[in-house]
Amino acid sequence: MAARQWLFWKEQRLNGCLNGGEGENLPLLIVAGPTATGKTKIAIELALRLGAEIISADSMQIYRYMDIGTAKPSPEERKLVPHHLIDLISPAEPFTVADYQRLFSATCQQLQENGVLPLLTGGTGLYIRAVTRGYNFPGPPINQELRSSLRQDAQELGKEEMHRRLAAVDPESAGRIHPNDLKRVLRALEVYLTTGAPISSWQKQKRNGKTLPEDTIYIGLARDREELYQRIELRVDLMIAQGLLEEVRGLLEKGFGPELQSMQGLGYKELAPVVKGQTTLEEAVRLLKKRTRNYAKRQMTWFKKEPVEKWFFLSGAENESFPEILAYIEGRIAAMSNK
Repeated sequence: MAARQWLFWKEQRLNGCLNGGEGENLPLLIVAGPTATGKTKIAIELALRLGAEIISADSMQIYRYMDIGTAKPSPEERKLVPHHLIDLISPAEPFTVADYQRLFSATCQQLQENGVLPLLTGGTGLYIRAVTRGYNFPGPPINQELRSSLRQDAQELGKEEMHRRLAAVDPESAGRIHPNDLKRVLRALEVYLTTGAPISSWQKQKRNGKTLPEDTIYIGLARDREELYQRIELRVDLMIAQGLLEEVRGLLEKGFGPELQSMQGLGYKELAPVVKGQTTLEEAVRLLKKRTRNYAKRQMTWFKKEPVEKWFFLSGAENESFPEILAYIEGRIAAMSNK
């Protein structure tokens, strides 16, 4: 019954828009959660059942040539359901949250205008927050020349020294950013050196006060920590078996060096030294598994602070939990259709 209500409601809203009435946008469905929880399979099944198209919220899947390490949906899965904001740019190109926000807005609007339910899914919490809370980005654009200079300084002087420099000009940001998070340390320094103002002052201007749109269905997927860690171990082993090392070697041979933003992603950062003969594959895999576990912990901490309306705790195969998830979403859609 809920599925029929959804189709009727979608048709009515689309007709309202096309006929110049007060037609409202279709809702936005969000499926979020840590890496390796099973978001991709759940999202694809939901899209097939609801006639949705998927918008990726993954900061690594935007890059071309980086398929295995980013766990992109397979070509077969992308034939089943259209995916957006995947394979957008070269690994050499910079990409910001503001870029993502702009592309998401255009994509989401186009889908809604065509009567297609947009399904946003991924683990990059900042991307999801930026589009759901309506962030403004008044900060300065990337200064590539200065950024390259700062990276060179970091290579010569080390992370601790760069963090000390940040603390001298922007103690608030330095207190929030860990010295090992070199990318954010350098961006904060770049903003200060470009504008004379600390990045913390720009960030305070980001929110425009918006909350989630009324017609947003925001669910989260989670697993028991031990089960999630086991899935991460298996995922990393599978990536190696699928040829992740060869993928990294190919990227380096194309000239995409480890200093690039894209090559700092999990899997690429750890395996580049293997290609260069600086460490063993066994050590790189051990480090990758450890860092991925830590990343999943940070993701869960992040999403717990977000306005997720319903958490689903998965166990075992994704299809065991799918009926419960689908029933909840259909119930929400039915409630919206009765407004």
